[in-house]
Amino acid sequence: MAVAFLQTVPAALARRPLTEADAVDIWIARWLRIRRKDLVNRYGCDPRRLYEIWGEERFAGARKKALELFAARYPGLIDRVDFGPHARHVRAPHPDQLAMFE
Repeated sequence: MAVAFLQTVPAALARRPLTEADAVDIWIARWLRIRRKDLVNRYGCDPRRLYEIWGEERFAGARKKALELFAARYPGLIDRVDFGPHARHVRAPHPDQLAMFE
């Protein structure tokens, strides 16, 4: 079942764990710049599950599979998309930053 552009989660998909196929679709959606909020609504999951996929903590091979599938589906976008790994941005100040004020 393709749920690529649904706004709400179908009852059949609600309350189920994400699969590797979902992880591949989530990677592709990231590269197509689909908003995180829309992905959370589509898959009915906690936003932290998306970051686990993008950080490759879960479904480690999904990014590579998604890249191959993306190249097959969207060959015209290959040179326009940043396929780099997810960069985590920590908002808390680093303890070493206090040394700058001494």
